[in-house]
Amino acid sequence: MKKILKIPETIGLFLIKLFAGFGRFLIFIKDVFRWFFLPPFRIGLIVKQLEFVGNKSSTIIFISALFVGAVLGLQLGVIFKLFSAEGLMGAATGKSLALELGPVMCGFIVIGRAGAAMAAEIATMRVNEQIDAMEAMGVNPISYLVVPRVIASTIMMPILAGIFLFVGVIGCYLVAVLFYRVDTMTFMQQLKWIVYWSDVVKGLVKATVFGFIFSSIACYKGFKAKGGAKGVGEATTSAVVAGLLSILVGDFIITIFQVR
Repeated sequence: MKKILKIPETIGLFLIKLFAGFGRFLIFIKDVFRWFFLPPFRIGLIVKQLEFVGNKSSTIIFISALFVGAVLGLQLGVIFKLFSAEGLMGAATGKSLALELGPVMCGFIVIGRAGAAMAAEIATMRVNEQIDAMEAMGVNPISYLVVPRVIASTIMMPILAGIFLFVGVIGCYLVAVLFYRVDTMTFMQQLKWIVYWSDVVKGLVKATVFGFIFSSIACYKGFKAKGGAKGVGEATTSAVVAGLLSILVGDFIITIFQVR
């Protein structure tokens, strides 16, 4: 009986903790936006983060996109073959990659690589009191550590999503030609007929938002880390989990506006 009576209390405490954490995150985001427009503008750090998020993620994005496109082509090919409509494989794959799979899969991959690294690096600096030392020297840690990472991730994510879409369609094309004997001209015509530029733009908009979401969450989790090496691990894990869930929720909300 006592356990049953404690359920509302437990739920209430959980909600209070959840909303308090979200409030602290919003205050953190407000500071990040403020430092977007205040000097010094650290162009060198932004370029370094562009290389870290974009260039160092490109190989895994390329490989992942090739196999995602190929597997999607294989699965769709089985269905379209029932209706002798294998020529639609490219169109269906391109549509799903442009609108959904490209930005979401790209977000998941970059969170696992770059987002986790961001959270771990900043969390290590926090528990080793390097951020405190930075503040003591008059350097704002949000301007120095967070803003370059958030700007670079927001810029690079649509580029990576575009690469994912292009390579994914190539993977599907190879499957269509090699396994289902689809004519190249038919594949391209159906692709151009079904996939509009507006679909690509919608996907790139999603990727841009995802880049901002995962980088700001990773930096926030790292920034608030405490408790030594264990705290670094917890911050990294929490950043990845929160980033993945936030991307899925954000994807749902953006899609509602895009389909209306």
